Amino acid sequence: MTYRAPVSETLFFLEHCTALNRIAGKGAQADLSLDLVQSVLEEAGKFASERLAPLNRQADQIGSKLVDGKVVTPPGWKEAYRDWIAGGWNGLASSVHFGGQDLPAMVNMAAFEFWSSAAMSFGLCPLLTMAAVDAVEVHGSRELKDKYLAKMVSGEWTGSMQLTEPQSGSDLANLRTKAVPQGDGTYKISGTKIFITYGEHDMTDNIIHLVLARLPDAPAGTKGISLFLVPKFFVNDDGSLGKRNDVRCQSLEHKIGIHASPTCVMVHGDQGGSIGWLIGEENKGLNCMFTMMNQARLAVGVQGVAIAERATQQALQFSRDRKQGKAPGSKDLSPIGDHPDVKRMLMTMRALTNASRAICLRTASALDRASNATDANEKKQANEEASLLTPIAKSFSSDAGNEVASLGVQVHGGMGFIEETGAAQHMRDARILPIYEGTNGIQAIDLVGRKIGQSGGETLKRVIAEYRDTANDVAKSNDPAFGKAAQRLNETLDALERATKYMFEALNRDQAEALAGATPYQKLFGLAAGGSYLAQAALAERVGGAPAGRVAIARFFAENLCTQAGGLEATITEGAASVAHSDAALVA
Repeated sequence: MTYRAPVSETLFFLEHCTALNRIAGKGAQADLSLDLVQSVLEEAGKFASERLAPLNRQADQIGSKLVDGKVVTPPGWKEAYRDWIAGGWNGLASSVHFGGQDLPAMVNMAAFEFWSSAAMSFGLCPLLTMAAVDAVEVHGSRELKDKYLAKMVSGEWTGSMQLTEPQSGSDLANLRTKAVPQGDGTYKISGTKIFITYGEHDMTDNIIHLVLARLPDAPAGTKGISLFLVPKFFVNDDGSLGKRNDVRCQSLEHKIGIHASPTCVMVHGDQGGSIGWLIGEENKGLNCMFTMMNQARLAVGVQGVAIAERATQQALQFSRDRKQGKAPGSKDLSPIGDHPDVKRMLMTMRALTNASRAICLRTASALDRASNATDANEKKQANEEASLLTPIAKSFSSDAGNEVASLGVQVHGGMGFIEETGAAQHMRDARILPIYEGTNGIQAIDLVGRKIGQSGGETLKRVIAEYRDTANDVAKSNDPAFGKAAQRLNETLDALERATKYMFEALNRDQAEALAGATPYQKLFGLAAGGSYLAQAALAERVGGAPAGRVAIARFFAENLCTQAGGLEATITEGAASVAHSDAALVA
């Protein structure tokens, strides 16, 4: 199955619905233009379709393997990675001070979508490296930056993020990995980490691990966690590699999907002690790690978009080629895409994909506004908007990736259940997305417990007001092509506002009651955001006089998906008791 990067769709949204034009040509983005962004995305899409997509099927079948203590990636993986870093792709959004290109996060995320669509397992490696670069650049000492960042930015060395342990999972308060100071600025680290993506591989000659560990006198819980940089090979003062550090891959996990991406069990210190250097302050490691985690959470949302786009493209092509039955009004066998039920599935796939892409790009746009703002209040507002949207981007888009991939199998019918078509791989690969980098349930807790209350709820009010303005603009357009989109969007926003009022009251009354509704609240927010951003793009399309493809998608989303808003509101405001008192029903 071939892959075509959606360059024009992405570029249209960037131009009309993000801060791209606002920041281009100013400050750090003085050289940025729409033409430059188009060239970057076209080349990124070309690499995705020509170099990565042809490797995806075979890489899934062969997978990465542990051979004599070394991880061997699938055929063609190393060569593709070599060409990828030669193109400068790893440093797209990184600082020019360390060899990067300082392009906006939204451009980097758009390109990352293309690479992940072509081969999600491949895109996982640079995802972790880019996130590690952010953490070291923000929190690392000058010495660590000078020694490691240039080669991490270039991609010559990759990064890994090591949080999870067998007994702790997402509960980092129970983390047991130890870090003992050696008196010379180094720390001896011992412990086991699991689920470590690209913790070991054969694509580069060094891997820079960012590891959470606990000092001997550290406070209990998450307040006693520190972050350490632990290289696979020590780096000499002249930049050459020294001896091997005591950190090794013990085994690889056998997974449902992303087979080409090695998911490692990493052991530190089984031969005397893994040596690391502190990043940031002692016992402040979680703060440092969240710099890395937030970038990774947005990127996981983009992976959801990527899988959804790939599954949609494949389903659309199959629906045109496969003839079966007679569609209404047809005398002959019809392409299955002409049947109303299949049309509904295909439109759901396209609408969820485009809405998810829009949410992720708007989240990245808020990050770029914050990065480029010179006014302190503007920077604060943009940072809080990005913080508010990040759990939505991660959860809505990763859930969409799963739903769209599953619908893709359904469109294929029995052939979708057969591995040869490739439709099943998308569903298998997508399943991890709501789980890693903080499950979507954790995202919902974060959204309700921390994000909606920022600045006393004012950030949330501003975002909802923007969505309301868009719905009203659709109504004012008097364009019959929008159908009842304005009405459905306003109903969704009414439900979100009522649910938000309830949520604030519940947080003050009974935290368990609030958390019982957190996940449906997060989904309701996602529907409001996705519907609004699709409508913004559709309005821009109509102003330009283009064919009404985006209008049709925005209308479908509003009339067929936003109609869930009322049910979600009822679940949020009335369903807490059935969650709280469910113990009797859950007895084995």
